[in-house]
This record gives sequence, structure tokens and C-alpha cells, in this order.
Amino acid sequence: MTDGRTPNAELSAVIAEAGVTYAALARGVRTVAAEAGERLNTGPSAVAYWVVEGTPNGQTRKFVAEALSRRTRRKVTVAEIVLGCASIGEGMSADPLATAADLGRSLMLRRRKVLSAAFAAAAVGLPLTYDHEAVAATLKSADSGSRVGAEEVAVVRQLTETFRSADEMLGGGHGLLTVTAYLTDTVVPMLTARFPSETVRRDAFAAAAQLACLAGWKHHDLGREGLAQQYYLLGYQFACECDPHGHAAWMMRAMTHQALDLGHLDPCVELAEQALRRESGKVDRQTEALLLITCARAYGSSGESKKAAQAVLAAEDALADTRDPVLPFAAASGPVAATIASHTGKTLTAMRNFPAAEQHYRTAMLARTPGTYQRGHALTMVLLGKSVAAQHRYEEAIGLWNRSLDYLGDVASGRGRKEITSIKSAIATCRRRGVPGAAQLDHRATELLQAHA
Repeated sequence: MTDGRTPNAELSAVIAEAGVTYAALARGVRTVAAEAGERLNTGPSAVAYWVVEGTPNGQTRKFVAEALSRRTRRKVTVAEIVLGCASIGEGMSADPLATAADLGRSLMLRRRKVLSAAFAAAAVGLPLTYDHEAVAATLKSADSGSRVGAEEVAVVRQLTETFRSADEMLGGGHGLLTVTAYLTDTVVPMLTARFPSETVRRDAFAAAAQLACLAGWKHHDLGREGLAQQYYLLGYQFACECDPHGHAAWMMRAMTHQALDLGHLDPCVELAEQALRRESGKVDRQTEALLLITCARAYGSSGESKKAAQAVLAAEDALADTRDPVLPFAAASGPVAATIASHTGKTLTAMRNFPAAEQHYRTAMLARTPGTYQRGHALTMVLLGKSVAAQHRYEEAIGLWNRSLDYLGDVASGRGRKEITSIKSAIATCRRRGVPGAAQLDHRATELLQAHA
């Protein structure tokens, strides 16, 4: 081109994928616009202009993306065809399917801006004011024309569990692109299909929420907190579509724990309390115990010791009630008793009650079957070592940290690296005190950090 303008290769490629002529795409754009109450005179010359050098105005960009979505039977976004910006980093959008598609493709292309996305403290409280009904209308209007049944949803659940098991053993960095691609290219398009019943549709959104939660967890484990937050928010939106009470409360729990891990305490208490109110009477007692211990941890981190102690007791009481099976999304977090004990330990650590924290960390380790949940076992052992060291039993702490490194050596985990770094800081005190084995442990931790640099 002599005027320096660059043809839109991305738009051209999706038109080719859809197998439509410019005239057919123009008709599709007019149809979508009419459904939205707008009358357009779009013709093939307009499409040719967009491909060569121009950009449609206003809502027409979205109409083009929707028309191509219907032809390709997958989610095409304005960002993918370079007619607008990706809706990433904006909290919760009015079209979570578009956000999921843009986010996934940006990750697969390893776009630097997305990979370096920052955690937004202001977004922690977004679920408290989220308008689910407005977004639900957008999701229900999506229709690719394809059909999905209970069998396809069951496959999504099975694969998610496979991904989750690998994650627990090998860390968040293992299989991350595979999980991203599967969510982006298979599961998100599935949500625009026609389902045989409302039950199957809800199950599909539940499966998508669990997979988005896993993606968020994997990014959290790697230390990519902005991306983790984005996937948690997507998981929350999907959960609201299938179960705005129990499942949505569970996603609020995930966001609360992430914020607590990062030291962003406001509005963790309000978010944890709201999650507990939402699930009231709508989940089994063990799932309720997991939400109660989230409240306990938020209280403990915020200095509300009395409320924290009450919530811990309430969680232990709920844990003992095993009459009903644990809901699938809660069961996916691992043995409930281990999770309750681990978070109780963290709550007590925040309250500086190290002897009690030690006992709960030990309980957490015993509650996991040997050979499973390798990363969780290792991280709990690090915390146990810290609680022991806080009681001046340094040689015992050195032994525990050495054992934790046995587990962390083969795990692709940013949290693991962070804990190894924290061990090195604690070892400095031990070395000054002349604790046997401190120098050797410091050398071993340094080698591990270098190996995973």
C-alpha cells in the first residue's frame, strides 16, 4: 500500500476460516445489527474496506465479531480481528466469554502485556456489587447453533480432574498452556451451544467455572497474580450462571485466599462473610466448614482474634458432619480435613499462636494420603518449620525444611520458589546461632533456586 496503511490480516484470516464471501458476511452483519435494533446498509465493499485499510464504527465492530462467531461456531472477539481492544484487566466484563477468549489467545501467543498483568486490589470486592442478571442475559443470547449434551460436559469434568491431579504433583507450571488452550478453544465455545435441558446447561457452566478456577490457581501458584485474579473473576461469573449461591460463594472464597496470601486485607472480611451468607443452607456441612475457615483466616489476618476463634470452632463443628457428600467444586480442593487444618494453622500464625499453629499443620500433613498432593504437603511442611522455629526449636526446623526441599525439587511452582527463598532468610538466623546443618541447608536451597531460575 502506498499510503502506509497495513491490511488487516487477522480479519482476513477469520473470514477465510468462516468460509464466507464478503457479501455473505455483510448480510450476517446486517442480521446481527437488526437483532440489536439497529438498521445497517453494510455491503461487500464495506467488508473489503475493513480488510484493506479501515475500521467499522461504533457497535458495528461487535456485529462483525458476532457474525463471524456464528459462521465459525466459536467465539470471535473484536480484539482477535483487530477491530478493538481486548477486554482484559477490566475486572468483570459484560461478556465473560469474549474476555475468556481474548485472555486465552493472548496467553497462548505469550503477549508480554498480559503475562505481566498486575493484581488489582480494587478488584477484590467486585463480586460484592456484581450484577449477575445483566450478564446472564448476554450469556443466554449466545447461540453458535451447535449442540452439546451431558456426555461432552462429563468429558470436561474428567479432563479437569486429570489436569488438577497433575497440578498437585508437578506444580502450576506443568501443563498450563494445555489447560489454557482447552478452556479457550473447547470449553468457552461449548457455552454458546444449545443444550438438551437447563440442567445440562448449568452443568456446563459449572464445569467451565471449575476449569477457570484451576487456571487461576495455576497462575497463582506461579506467582502471576494478575492473571490468577482474571481467571478467578471469570470463574465467578461462570459460577453465578450455574449456581449463584454455593458455587459462586466458592469462587469468592478463592479470591479471598488469594488476597490474603498477598496481604491485601480489605475487603477480605466482607467478601468472606458474604460468601458464607450466600451458601447458607444450600451446601453440605463440610463445604460450609471450608467457607467458615476462610472467614476465620480473614478475621485472624485483620486482628479480630475473638471472631477468628469462633469461626475456627464453627468450622471444626461443621467438618464433623459427614451426612452429605462434599460438593464437587469443594471436593476438588483435596481432603477437607487437611484444608481446614492448614488454614487453621495459617489463622493461628497470623495471630502469633505458634504452638497451636504447629499442631494444626501436623494434622494437615497427616490428613493427606502419602504420595499425593506433593506441593501442598511440601508447603505445609515449610509452614510447620516456621512455626517450630518461632518456638526456638531451630534444629527441628532445619530438619523439616530439608524434608520440604525433597518435595519441592521437581515441582514447577512459583509459590515453592518463594518459600525456598523464605527458608534462606530464616536460615540466616540459624547460621548466626550456629545451628548444625544450617549452612548445608542454605547451600541446598541456593542450588534449587538456581536450577529453577
